[in-house]
Amino acid sequence: MTKSFISGRSLFGLVLAGGKSQRMGQDKGVIKWHGVEQRYFMADLLSKFCEDVFISIRPEQKHEIKAEYKTIEDSYKDLGQYGAILSALEKYPAKAFLVVACDLPLIDGNAVSNLIKSRDLVKIATAYKSKIDGLPEPLVSIWEAKSKERLLALLDESITCPRKALIKSVDNVKLINPSYPELTMNVNTPDEVEKAQKIIKERGEDAWLI
Repeated sequence: MTKSFISGRSLFGLVLAGGKSQRMGQDKGVIKWHGVEQRYFMADLLSKFCEDVFISIRPEQKHEIKAEYKTIEDSYKDLGQYGAILSALEKYPAKAFLVVACDLPLIDGNAVSNLIKSRDLVKIATAYKSKIDGLPEPLVSIWEAKSKERLLALLDESITCPRKALIKSVDNVKLINPSYPELTMNVNTPDEVEKAQKIIKERGEDAWLI
């Protein structure tokens, strides 16, 4: 598949893998939904679409990551995914980032492609809309380079949640509908793992091929 570039603006990919996975009881980035650790599966997937791809990690995770994968260390302490996104935007201030979290195991190539095709360069971000509550799903989204200033401004207001950042910026965010309800399913507990595994099995392995 040819890498996708929209309106001449290239994208970097960012796989969020720095969470401590306390509710799950194990690192969600190493779960093998599709035969390989999810952090690597998603990095390989994004590499089909993005100019370059990075795995976002906490500094102490550096030794865990295979040498062939590039990383961006979180430079914000205790800000979670918000800090991870900001760290990437600050390290590469001229780049937009297609961000996907490791706890969204039902994201496939079609979902990534549709997000890129729907990208609105005028907005600060393009994101899927949750089928559950209609709110933005910030962890499968495109954050434009200019979103950095908005995130920093909201940080000054003590906003540290990516979803709240998009909600408070909704007039400047492009929202799109997922192609199937479970696409943005977030997996944080063993029960949710079982549900996701069932969906993956029902869809068949061919659904995840690029």
